[in-house]
Amino acid sequence: MAAANKIEGYLINLGVTYQEINESTLLVNDPDKGLDHLVITVEEPLVFIRVRVMPIPTARREGFFEHLLRLNGSDLIHGAYALGGDFVELVDTLEYATLNLEEFQASLDAIGLALAQHYVALSEYRDH
Repeated sequence: MAAANKIEGYLINLGVTYQEINESTLLVNDPDKGLDHLVITVEEPLVFIRVRVMPIPTARREGFFEHLLRLNGSDLIHGAYALGGDFVELVDTLEYATLNLEEFQASLDAIGLALAQHYVALSEYRDH
């Protein structure tokens, strides 16, 4: 798929380690960039970027969800926290037709930064 080739080109250009899962899905595993198990899916006209953050906690859920919503509103440059099955995910959706290298890099950088900055605060809600 030509769309995935465009994204692969960006990843190569940025020096990001990845593997192809199928013709429209790439898996990024690049701990040096703070990106582990990040999935990029191309479904024109969109590019979906998502990474699992943690299981949804069973205790103190109201405070946890409030914390996520506050982070969404004040602390995320690209993307948002969302729920995917039983997990909290960090997701971003980009428009394929207008996507350029700088926007793609900004999205990956913002996700990596959010994961690093929010890790301690969110890990306080993990089930032990």
